[in-house]
Amino acid sequence: MAQSDSQPGQSFAQLLMIERPSLVRLARRILGDSSLAEDIAQTLWLRVQRIADPAAIQDKRAYLYRLALNLTSDQMRRRKRGAVLFEGQIEDPGVIDAAPTTEARIIHRQRLDLLAEAIDELPPRCREVFLLRRIEELSPAEVAERLGITPNAVAKHVRHALHHCQTRLAEREAG
Repeated sequence: MAQSDSQPGQSFAQLLMIERPSLVRLARRILGDSSLAEDIAQTLWLRVQRIADPAAIQDKRAYLYRLALNLTSDQMRRRKRGAVLFEGQIEDPGVIDAAPTTEARIIHRQRLDLLAEAIDELPPRCREVFLLRRIEELSPAEVAERLGITPNAVAKHVRHALHHCQTRLAEREAG
């Protein structure tokens, strides 16, 4: 089993320490802000400490990533609410706002939620390979070495994951 797999005796705190860099990168990519990503990691730590029955959670790693995505989503909603409060208060009409519109942010959030669901639907090994390759940005050789598989197997898992995610997004947009 890989070091970052959720082992039966492994505590959430231990797993969070292992996965923290990846979780911060994920939040930073979504939010576009390193300090907010660090805040997400801190909040994640606090939430993990308050879990009443950690033994009831079978896949601790998946739970951590889902919790991080939820906290990131909450942060996006708070940002949106703040933006709405100050909307229309620009003093200089010559200033052009390059930030996405509220509608664009909502669409982006919905697509991100759908993508997170699609990733959760992947088989465990495929999901792990995909997250290591695309979120942690490890090379195919590094992923292969870490998981004890061949680089060709890494490529196959990533192709499968991408196809699955693209199919799910296309189904949602068509329906």
